[in-house]
Amino acid sequence: MKLKIKDQVKILSGKDRGRSGTILAIFPKESRVLVEGVNLYKKHMKPTRSGESGAIVTKPRPLPSSKLALLCPHCQKPTRIAYQLAGNGKKYRLCKHCQKIIDQSLPKKTKATSKTAKK
Repeated sequence: MKLKIKDQVKILSGKDRGRSGTILAIFPKESRVLVEGVNLYKKHMKPTRSGESGAIVTKPRPLPSSKLALLCPHCQKPTRIAYQLAGNGKKYRLCKHCQKIIDQSLPKKTKATSKTAKK
């Protein structure tokens, strides 16, 4: 699956079409994604103990991943995802519109440590 947790996505179809949110959880076996504040359903809860009252709880349900499009953090457009291999052997996700790297964890520069400094 090309989507990751904490990605911003836009809903393409269904009752929440046009809304956007952040991915909270991914279920790759079912090909479904849980998006924050989208696809909310009301569940009627019975009282569990005597003296308690029942309640109506709003719960999110996962959406099929095919109904989502990733929002590029650079151009803010819903986009498909391409992959590119870097020189160091790492694989990065690219926006199909602006050709910029999407991944939150960009290549980090390593600091050279000096062993002779500790004396």
